[in-house]
Amino acid sequence: MLEPGRRLSFPELRNARDLGGLPTIDGGETRWRSLLRSDDLAQLTAAGVRALADYGIETILDLRWPEEASAYPGLLPAALPRLRYERVSLLTGTEDGWRLRSRDVAKELWKCAVLEHARAELRHVLEVIAQAPPGPLLFHCVAGKDRTGLVAALLLALADVEPAAIAADYAQSSANLAEEYLRRYPQSDAARILDALRCPPEGVYNMLDFLTRAGGVRAYLAQIGLAAADIGRLRSRLRD
Repeated sequence: MLEPGRRLSFPELRNARDLGGLPTIDGGETRWRSLLRSDDLAQLTAAGVRALADYGIETILDLRWPEEASAYPGLLPAALPRLRYERVSLLTGTEDGWRLRSRDVAKELWKCAVLEHARAELRHVLEVIAQAPPGPLLFHCVAGKDRTGLVAALLLALADVEPAAIAADYAQSSANLAEEYLRRYPQSDAARILDALRCPPEGVYNMLDFLTRAGGVRAYLAQIGLAAADIGRLRSRLRD
């Protein structure tokens, strides 16, 4: 479960949290108010936008497909024109394109499929985070569990967070979203909804094994073309 305070009380959001306060393998913990993850900011009303601004968010990174962003633009960035807003589709340019790359991939291996088949897109996402101003940055997709969860897990691995804590952060999305999605789709089969929301911890452990086989997380990031300076900036986002 999340430590007290990590889940953020932004109105309308169910899966927002700070990546600070997580234990690292050397006995430290990750930095607060640097990187945040969440579900879709298009859900925010004016009250939620105010809460986001009050928290001090300076940069938003939208990982959704273009068609998702066009269908649900939300109040941002028009409501906060001084906010730095970036949009990079993590999983190819379109949903159909990603389905061709990842058909029949089990959830437990989904993160590995992204690391293998979306290298250019992942490099772009990480470059945006690395080169953003140092203030709080929030990245999101729709539910905030898979695309967002992959980026979070990779950043936490780079920060040497304990594997069990990375897995717990990923799995927490299931619990955060279940009640809201069951309420939102009352005519749908509850078991199917809960299965769709499932975030198995094994997915993180398989991802970490993938990175180990690649020579480690730093080696993998170098292999996909991320500059050494950017890798250092990403780590410093969560570690002093």
